[in-house]
Amino acid sequence: MSGLLPVEEAQARLLALRTPLAAENIAVSASLGRYLSQDVFASRDQPAAALSAMDGYAIRFADMPGPWTITGEIAAGAAPDRTVGPGEAMRIFTGAMLPGGADTVILQEDVAAAGVALALTGDGPGARGRHIRERAGDFAAGTRLLAPGTRMGAGAIAAAIMGGAGEVRVGSRPRVAILTTGDELVAPGRTLAPGQIPNSNGAMLAAMLAAVPADVALPLHMRDDRMSIASAIKELARHHDVIVTVGGASVGDHDHVRGALDDAGGRLDFWKIAMRPGKPLIAGAIGEALLLGLPGNPGSAFVTATLFLLPLIRHLAGAANPLPAIRQAPLDAALAAGGARRDYLRARVDGGALHMFDSQDSGQTVPLIEADALLIREIGAPPRAAGAIADYIAIA
Repeated sequence: MSGLLPVEEAQARLLALRTPLAAENIAVSASLGRYLSQDVFASRDQPAAALSAMDGYAIRFADMPGPWTITGEIAAGAAPDRTVGPGEAMRIFTGAMLPGGADTVILQEDVAAAGVALALTGDGPGARGRHIRERAGDFAAGTRLLAPGTRMGAGAIAAAIMGGAGEVRVGSRPRVAILTTGDELVAPGRTLAPGQIPNSNGAMLAAMLAAVPADVALPLHMRDDRMSIASAIKELARHHDVIVTVGGASVGDHDHVRGALDDAGGRLDFWKIAMRPGKPLIAGAIGEALLLGLPGNPGSAFVTATLFLLPLIRHLAGAANPLPAIRQAPLDAALAAGGARRDYLRARVDGGALHMFDSQDSGQTVPLIEADALLIREIGAPPRAAGAIADYIAIA
């Protein structure tokens, strides 16, 4: 197995082939799934003033246990028009500004109002400052809310907007072309002749890429012809940041991707990884475009896309941590010793434990239906008993 690259080295070399793409400004509301290219700082305090956290009455705690005289009402979005003096209370609603002089909100369930008279009927607030959201309790102006490389999720979008941002600067979306190869492959839904199989890989990869910020062209298919593949690669490189080929990455007479990359004027960076499935993986460049050649078996294509294609797209889009996170869980059954390559075994997390599927045939798609994890078995790892802690990667 000499000459096979370790997975981590191959990942590092792939990401080093090109720096992240240029950044652009977009509306915060349109930034879901994008990666920040610069800090987001708060331009305001949140909240900008002390607010009531509940419906009730604004009082001075020193006046407990009452009674009080109701002197007005404050709704959310309105500024108080007077202060609260000794023995006074103002009706207040959730999110409304606390009036001057008040330091506590008493819940409406704990009092009874009769005209302007207010009397305590329950336990009351118990301490000064209860049921109040203090000014800048969430964050203060000048706080760094989000760092470069952060993925914009729903919470990040809310925080950026609350901090005063209308736009954010994010990495551009990589343009990705999918090129499947193979004489035996037929478009989905077409009638099959003997020896032919449906081409599932193009649609599978497009579906996987939907989870990352990328502009993905409709999958293109080529027969096993080196000249045609080279011509397609050369043309795709003019308009895309990444070309991902599927199939034709091994050493058979009909595996032409490596040779086609040379013919198209590209350069090979590395080939063959110490992993299973997915050993015959190709990485290179042609002009400014990167080429990633995945093996053709669906299981192999899925695993290598998880470990290399998706991290590459996240890297180009500006992610701070583009590689998949390694998690841990106990095994629900014994695991045999590792071999000469690192294994990524399709598995399911069931009841908090890792359940490995019986079949790990890379040509099968059924295990991918229920799989939500890739169980990692290291090179030469000793056998492990049920209950032993194992590493895995979560997959969709």
